[in-house]
Amino acid sequence: MNTTTQADAATGGCPLGGGTMQLKGGESRLDPLIRKNPFPFYRALREKDPVYYDPGLDLYLVTRYDDAMTVLRDPITYSQEHGYQDRYANGHVEELAEIMNRDGGGFIRDIIACDPPEHTRLRRLLENAFTAHRVKTLEPDIRRIVIDLIEPLTERGSCDAMKDISAPMTARIICEQLGFDFDEVGTEKIASWTTALLAQIGRMQTREEMLENAREMCDLQNYIIPRIREREASPREDMISDLVHARLDDEERPRLSFEEQVSCVRALLIAGNDTTAAALTNLMLVLATDPELLDHLYANVDDDRLISRFVEEVLRLQPPVHGLYRTAMQDVELGGTRIPAMSQICIMFASANDDNERFEDPRCLRLDRSNAGKHLTFGAGIHLCIGASLARMEIKVAAQEIIRRMDNIRLAVPLEELDYLPTLATQTLERLPLTFTRRG
Repeated sequence: MNTTTQADAATGGCPLGGGTMQLKGGESRLDPLIRKNPFPFYRALREKDPVYYDPGLDLYLVTRYDDAMTVLRDPITYSQEHGYQDRYANGHVEELAEIMNRDGGGFIRDIIACDPPEHTRLRRLLENAFTAHRVKTLEPDIRRIVIDLIEPLTERGSCDAMKDISAPMTARIICEQLGFDFDEVGTEKIASWTTALLAQIGRMQTREEMLENAREMCDLQNYIIPRIREREASPREDMISDLVHARLDDEERPRLSFEEQVSCVRALLIAGNDTTAAALTNLMLVLATDPELLDHLYANVDDDRLISRFVEEVLRLQPPVHGLYRTAMQDVELGGTRIPAMSQICIMFASANDDNERFEDPRCLRLDRSNAGKHLTFGAGIHLCIGASLARMEIKVAAQEIIRRMDNIRLAVPLEELDYLPTLATQTLERLPLTFTRRG
């Protein structure tokens, strides 16, 4: 049997996110048990109440694929700008703004989460940083970073995949791309900055947490702002320079304003660090819990097409972003539920990816799945993630080098002991202890 046929025939097991749940009424995604394994909750909602009012979050969860696509394709009825801004900072926005204006160079909202026509302008200005040619030229440097991280670990026989591989890998890569000095910044600071930014849209921070996060956000902006000023005077080969000097023809505002530049750099930091690190950690969790699949990948690690299929299935099965927000700008019916104007909804990408009306045997990892690329992990429509091609390439390169160098990858703790960070937007493992041996 040739390699292509083997790859087409292979399927993985269904070790993660299984089980069912009975709805009794009043359930919330905030529940720690649901947060730890939300897939039975999503499945129950898709079957019984697909556009579900979550009383703990005071918003509607959109859980079916087709309903999610309805929202994603209609940015006028379902506003992303209001979805992000209306509850930014979880009720502490005025105090956060006061701190940022006083200590952090200004309170700058996440303008990248905006609606048309402003979104169209910003998208065009950002696209130069993510051309297919540029992404392709980054691959050798990314492979070098991955190998430099993994090689020393192979002699140890154990590691925390998040702390020792995913977080430092993505932190190094995003630092190189933005033009940050990684030796000066480091993995922990990048992680702290990212956590603080994500907390403002995660809907779970307390006032005390907001105060700590505000300090981190001030620190980040006080680091970003001088580097933007430097690139204005002397551009380099990095994304900050691309953003500062991006131009459009025939526009009243042909370049990004200073506030837009700061906001975009912050957004790229999150997209290039936390979500990609979470995706890679989820991939290693799959490797560690499916020995048969791992053996198949060992035998076919040089098959780029197979590894790409594997990455797509992991992105579908265990997406790093579980849900993002919109606001209904008028009374609307969705999935049989009447949603009042100005109500908030959350598009549950992870649930849409798990919809058996769209994906056969959705909790099973299938390398022969013909529509794996139809998942919504990167969104859809005009708000499709602009860095999707770069993220895919990073994860694929990392997966190949991990499989080439680490044998017998296994969880070092029981699966039920793994915990996720407390946020609705993302599904990020706090740690992933692994054991392994070095491949010969």
